[in-house]
Amino acid sequence: MRHVVTGLLLLVASPAFGGSPVELKLTPQGPLAAPPPPGVARAPNGQGRLLNKPEVDIHAFLAGGPTAGHPLPTNPGVAPSTGISLVNPGFAGFDGINLTDQTLAGTGIYENTQGILEPPDQGLCAGNGFVLEAVNLALSVYDQSGNVLAGPVPLNQFFGLPPENGADGKFGDFLSDPRCIYDWSARRWYVTILQIDVDPDTGNFGQHAHTLIARSRTSDPTGAWDAFSLDATNDGSNGTPSHPGCPCIGDQPLLGFDENAIFITTNEFPLFVNGFNGAQVYAIGKGAFDGHGSVLLFDNLALEEGTAYSIQPASTPPHGSFDRGSRGTEYFTSSLEFTGGLDDRIAIWALTGTGSLNGGKAKVTFGYTILKSLVYGIPPPATQKNGPTPLRDLLNSIEGPGTEPLEMTDTNDDRMQQSVFTNGTIWSSIGTIVRPKGDSADRAGIYWFRADVDAAGASGKIKAKITRQGYLARVGTYLSYPAVAVNAHGHGAIAFSIGGDTFYPSTGYSVIDDDGVGSIHVAGAGTVPQDGFTGYQFFGGEGVTRWGDYGAAVATEDGSIWIASEYTSNRPRFIYGNWGTFVSNVKVEPNSCDSHGH
Repeated sequence: MRHVVTGLLLLVASPAFGGSPVELKLTPQGPLAAPPPPGVARAPNGQGRLLNKPEVDIHAFLAGGPTAGHPLPTNPGVAPSTGISLVNPGFAGFDGINLTDQTLAGTGIYENTQGILEPPDQGLCAGNGFVLEAVNLALSVYDQSGNVLAGPVPLNQFFGLPPENGADGKFGDFLSDPRCIYDWSARRWYVTILQIDVDPDTGNFGQHAHTLIARSRTSDPTGAWDAFSLDATNDGSNGTPSHPGCPCIGDQPLLGFDENAIFITTNEFPLFVNGFNGAQVYAIGKGAFDGHGSVLLFDNLALEEGTAYSIQPASTPPHGSFDRGSRGTEYFTSSLEFTGGLDDRIAIWALTGTGSLNGGKAKVTFGYTILKSLVYGIPPPATQKNGPTPLRDLLNSIEGPGTEPLEMTDTNDDRMQQSVFTNGTIWSSIGTIVRPKGDSADRAGIYWFRADVDAAGASGKIKAKITRQGYLARVGTYLSYPAVAVNAHGHGAIAFSIGGDTFYPSTGYSVIDDDGVGSIHVAGAGTVPQDGFTGYQFFGGEGVTRWGDYGAAVATEDGSIWIASEYTSNRPRFIYGNWGTFVSNVKVEPNSCDSHGH
């Protein structure tokens, strides 16, 4: 059964930001070595530094809420309960990086320098016959059959930085939140990551932070790369603007591209004081990587409705159509839930003039429009099926029986997830609280939508209309960390993690196109409970383990969809955790009854 709501709202409006963007420099960091070939597997030894990558409750800092004539909703959305398909036509998959892989990654001075870390944060990109996966904090390259061609390599090693935890007792740069894309139009790979300077003796944060960018020299990601950096400190030093509370970091860099530029957006937080400066949007002409393009920053963005955050730049699938109107237009999406409650609005953004970023004086405009959506809000954490939990058993033997209950898994908040643009349409999704029909409790589910967009014409004006939208949810089940990808023909898939009393944490997908979403398919079936250190009170947890923080999905040249999400497997584990990732390929066919689960 397909579940669709159609054609809700058309807005032809949008404030354009009056201030001029800040002109910045992209700083070359020099050549990078090719990722090393696969090494000899080493057995887990239970050693290492425990690292819980910090998570900030962004809603604690957001200003905004209802506007005149638009009160906020008071009840979560109600969704049909989607069925589970017992067959996966056109599907193949393999294990990606797990906790053991990332902890044991490294060659030479990087051997045995990785911490034991949660959560992985899924970065996945694919193209030209390769699949690249980047997680906190390692990277691997595969062929399309899942054979490892390079890595796993620590991201500190990949970016040519000192080891995270050196054998000499010194600390290396703090990295987090990897993303990657394959720009099929320029045949180049990009990997981005947040970086913070640290004191090498104490490991304490230093005074500067950057967004690091690696670009491949060819279409082969196993070859040589070059490194670049954007200074994200924004305290007035090194040509950056002076923002409140800075030095600052650009948290969770998001990544997209059109045929003229790549786009990185961040959420800016001060390093040493509380605060939030809103979303920062960087537009980087592709020529800037060769010394002849512009780099612009739209900073501290705020809407009439509230502080802008997690603005998702779109990417376009192979053979898809870029928007060449207004000398090139890039689209973005963002959530508008500011209070930690519920909302039914989303923002569509457009940056026009992207072709001017590669020569002469850049001339761009940036604006947004607001669309009414289905109701969404922060989803509840997911339960999981009981089973063997050696770390929990060990802790209960120390603290006393029953001290540590079976963990729940985090399902994130309700920020916008990755977006895809092609042929005048943009697709995206949000993790949300939802009540499946026939259920007695609210669950974590997915709000997805497709909007027709057009930014041609008067400066700052955006036409946008939601033409398809709906929920993906199931009775007694939690679906989290959605990621949507569609091919040039508008056929695609939503990737997600699956939880609930009858599931070990698993990965799944549903086919999506203009007719709606299909059945839930289990891709990587979990085999044990999540049993990681971040949820246990012994390590400062509160019963909910870190998970995510995001999934990934991408279309490739043959029109199939590559997806990756987090799950638990029976591969060798460390005592402190057992997360894994599962990488899948789904061949999506138009009007296929099998792929839609009829």
